[in-house]
Amino acid sequence: METPQPSPSRMTPFSGHPIVVAVVPHEPELVALTAASWSQAAGGVPVYFAYVDPTRFTVEEHADGTVRHADIDPDAVDDSWLERQEQIEASLTHVLGDSGISWEFRYLAGRPDRALTHLARAVDAAAIVVGTRAPGPGARLREVVEGSIAVQLSHHQHRPVLVVPLSVVDWQTPLWR
Repeated sequence: METPQPSPSRMTPFSGHPIVVAVVPHEPELVALTAASWSQAAGGVPVYFAYVDPTRFTVEEHADGTVRHADIDPDAVDDSWLERQEQIEASLTHVLGDSGISWEFRYLAGRPDRALTHLARAVDAAAIVVGTRAPGPGARLREVVEGSIAVQLSHHQHRPVLVVPLSVVDWQTPLWR
């Protein structure tokens, strides 16, 4: 069986279709604000913010994009994910304030590219928004080892991926300083 490829027949119009947005704890507000701006530009489409927890695995996927998940260690009793979920939702509520956009949050598990693709299919999203990896010690190594989620998404599903830069190189400054 041949894998379906991107084509005009598989495009989802921006108008009237939601946007899926990958978020992580303590991420700069620029990702959420960019998604809110795109939502407003597309006529106020809903936005589905999602955090994918790589320390958990998906037990069951539901038609609305939610999942039932469990800890990778079956003997662990770790409910820290509930606290993480509350923290992310509180942060989004603070950042989005009176933006007027309709949004929901999904706590997902497993591989980020797969989980975000499932959510995008479930809600018939027009696009997926992700931020670049935040700078810091080990960020480059993590990207080499784990890969870029934006690149993985662009190779494993047909929706456009909007990448929000969170750190840029100043091309005006010589690299040899």
